[in-house]
Amino acid sequence: MLSFEEIKSSLEHAGQSHVLQFWSELSGDDKNTFLVELSQLDLNELREHCERAAESAKAYHSATAADQQIEPVSSEFIGSIRKSDHTALTGWENEGFFQISQNRVAVLLLAGGQGTRLGVSYPKGMYNVGLPSSKTLYQIQAERICKIQELANAKHGSKCTVPWYIMTSEFTLDPTKKFFQENKYFGLDPSDVVMFEQRMIPAVTFDGKVILQDKGKIAMAPDGNGGLYRALVDNKVLENMEERGVEYLHVYCVDNILVKMADPIFIGFCVSKGADCGAKVVEKAYPAEPVGVVCKVKGVYQVVEYSELRPETAEQRDPGGELVYSAGNICNHFFTRPFLNEVAQKFQGKLKQHVALKKVPFVDREGNLVKPTKPNGIKMEKFVFDVFQFSRKFVAFEVLREEEFSPLKNADGAPLDTPTTARQSLLAQHYRWAMAAGASFLDAQGKSLPPRPRVTRDEYLPAVCEISPLVSFFGEGLEQLLGQKVLTTPFLLDENRAKELLQAQ
Repeated sequence: MLSFEEIKSSLEHAGQSHVLQFWSELSGDDKNTFLVELSQLDLNELREHCERAAESAKAYHSATAADQQIEPVSSEFIGSIRKSDHTALTGWENEGFFQISQNRVAVLLLAGGQGTRLGVSYPKGMYNVGLPSSKTLYQIQAERICKIQELANAKHGSKCTVPWYIMTSEFTLDPTKKFFQENKYFGLDPSDVVMFEQRMIPAVTFDGKVILQDKGKIAMAPDGNGGLYRALVDNKVLENMEERGVEYLHVYCVDNILVKMADPIFIGFCVSKGADCGAKVVEKAYPAEPVGVVCKVKGVYQVVEYSELRPETAEQRDPGGELVYSAGNICNHFFTRPFLNEVAQKFQGKLKQHVALKKVPFVDREGNLVKPTKPNGIKMEKFVFDVFQFSRKFVAFEVLREEEFSPLKNADGAPLDTPTTARQSLLAQHYRWAMAAGASFLDAQGKSLPPRPRVTRDEYLPAVCEISPLVSFFGEGLEQLLGQKVLTTPFLLDENRAKELLQAQ
């Protein structure tokens, strides 16, 4: 730990001496705690961080379109659930299962953010969207890992492991650890669930001053999901992967309730193409949809934010009538371990820093706590996808939105990405699986329900059907259980119900 004099000198050099303005008012314990926190900051980089944040804020509102030299991803580097033939899809799936069976595949969860927009004070992965089973996002994802291991074992006659790496932050590490311990890791071996923490960086005012959230505490924020690459080095995660023999990583965000963990088709496609970096995408719903687009700019792969696309670019269509720039980014990626290692060692310091304007509670000059009603601070973030530019062989893989992407971002009452929309997306998917397996449904009054009901923001599924990931990973194996069955809604197919159905045959 640095001494008070060393910290004071460093803060003065960085132009941040105001950080210690309430030092004389702190208790002895509070002074020690504050010194520990300040010692953990990279004080040598503090001046540069604050200056860059202030400059970025000035440029934030004058950003120009980034689509002057834009191109779509070349067709030879795109796979698609919609457009690829059955033979190709089966081949990629077989390759993916083989790699999983050889212990070469791991999943990596980006879970450093807080559930602020969702309106909760705990990690988003602990959220229960209101399914009949009351399962949280963490439990659903854990059970999908259990099932993909089981399927790979059955296919190749060997016992395999898909390690689960979870990147947390200062806000989410302890509650996430406790939650997993209390739930006995949802059936996974605790040694195969590796949690690590990303760095925190100070929030800064528009004129480049570090914000105090209390008299003896700096307002800190995670450095964005692009902080992954530095965190891999800080926590020796890459060494852990190498020791386990992991070669391929499926990286995703915690809030997607439909995420297909260690997706063998996606893994197999990327491996078959010799890719070191890949991105799952969904077709944009409409030209102005507020989602980033995976494309090339000046010959380099990247994600262009929707705000950086001119309307005439976003609305371009090919001869078949489809949007030219339709590859919507869903933060669902493939990386090889050697690529991650190269990025972490050579390129992570070159990643672009993005500006996020936030309402940051602060202590004013009189020591009063102020909760601002409009943005007063800057949080600088790096994005996980900004490493696409360093890839030697980049590929994209298009999946169906209704099957693989329904994020949970906002509290109910918002128009999109709420607990209700996430729940309805999952229940609608499971209803489709059941119907495809040969089942039919009756409502509580005994009336037949349609085979594929329409689900919109204002019109919800008339049937409630939930299928445990421990029973089916992605709709497979349900014919024997549900074929020719007439089911009454609500219907929950968990492991016990599955056993009952098998015994009744």
